[in-house]
Amino acid sequence: MLLGVISDTHGLLRPEAVQALRGVERIIHAGDVGGPEVLAALEAIAPVVAVRGNNDRGPWGQALPHTRTVDAGGSLIYVIHDVAELDLDPAAAGIRVVIAGHSHRPGQQERDGVLWFNPGSAGPRRFKLPIALGRLVVERGVVRAEIVTLTV
Repeated sequence: MLLGVISDTHGLLRPEAVQALRGVERIIHAGDVGGPEVLAALEAIAPVVAVRGNNDRGPWGQALPHTRTVDAGGSLIYVIHDVAELDLDPAAAGIRVVIAGHSHRPGQQERDGVLWFNPGSAGPRRFKLPIALGRLVVERGVVRAEIVTLTV
């Protein structure tokens, strides 16, 4: 299973991000979407699971959940915008991957059998951080993660 992971679009869905997400089976948006038009454009690529970020305001944003749990081929993925607001012990809960955005810093780290994954920001450039998104490949209980830096 191939999943696209995107965060912090802040209302800007770049053509390079759309191209990088083509072919994924599902898209996970880790918040700070910026507007329902971003979700609609992503839905045209693949089914979307999204959470609310701290900048997702108004009725459309309030309709997004604070967290989501996704079953990807038997591997549980927990999605939250700001990892500092995590309200559970992922390893004890059987979570295999925690996806969070918010910092705009792409990265991945494995701790206690849990992959902590931040796809970075695919929206407006912030400071000197790269414009990026991620991909997760889930095969027979094994999850591989990749950061995709977009050339913009």
